[in-house]
Amino acid sequence: MVEAGWEAAPGVGPRVLLLLLLAALAAGWVDAVVGGGGLIQLPSLLLLVPGAAPVHLLATNKLASICGTTTSAVTYARHVRPDLRTALPLALAAFTGSCGGAFVASFLHKEAFTPIILVVLVVVGAWTLLRPSIGLVQQMRFTGRRHLGAAGLIGVVIGFYDGALGPGTGSFFVVALVAVCGFAFVQASGLAKIANVATNLAALVVFVPQGAVMWRLGLLMGAANVLGGYLGARSAVTLGPSFVRLVLLVVVFAFIVRLGGQMVHLW
Repeated sequence: MVEAGWEAAPGVGPRVLLLLLLAALAAGWVDAVVGGGGLIQLPSLLLLVPGAAPVHLLATNKLASICGTTTSAVTYARHVRPDLRTALPLALAAFTGSCGGAFVASFLHKEAFTPIILVVLVVVGAWTLLRPSIGLVQQMRFTGRRHLGAAGLIGVVIGFYDGALGPGTGSFFVVALVAVCGFAFVQASGLAKIANVATNLAALVVFVPQGAVMWRLGLLMGAANVLGGYLGARSAVTLGPSFVRLVLLVVVFAFIVRLGGQMVHLW
């Protein structure tokens, strides 16, 4: 594999860099509110840095993302106080799954991303739209080992997806924690951020030795992601679960239109 290292990413001039930083800022905000910032950040990298290999873009996206997810996880921890008895097993399972997914990512082609992401988005969007009351009030479905087992399964499956592809992972964590375990949206978002830190870290454990990270670009985007993550977490905590659900629907359907149009060559 050709190492990306500290060299400038191919085709990244001042204008492209500014667009990528704005995308990272928006991604950090969205990711902190409801997850899915990668649906903004990774497509932006794919579109604006076409000269880079997909694995380099995935790795750089992970570096930028872990900066924002760590910031929003800390912000949620201080205001929502997620249950560590759930958060730690979830994060450990997600870390393990993400390591496996990151190994698979080295063999994926860019063309494989869009249809997979689009199908999952349609399912998530339809489920959220058809269940208007879900996630507004916390109603736990399991206790004890069954609860931990459900959290672990969510962590492994979505962690694998995050390591292999990534976009929408935070949203999928939130939806799964609400649908399967019964968390409210804000509490699920806090847990999702902790799991997201673990999956991003796991992917970097795989990508960094491969020399896949474009460090300079990733750290600059990471700084923008931090600001977006802080602002997004504060917005979610302040405005509550109805706001989180609304943002989730807007994000999901915007990207269904965007990726669907891309597949049929509308843009």
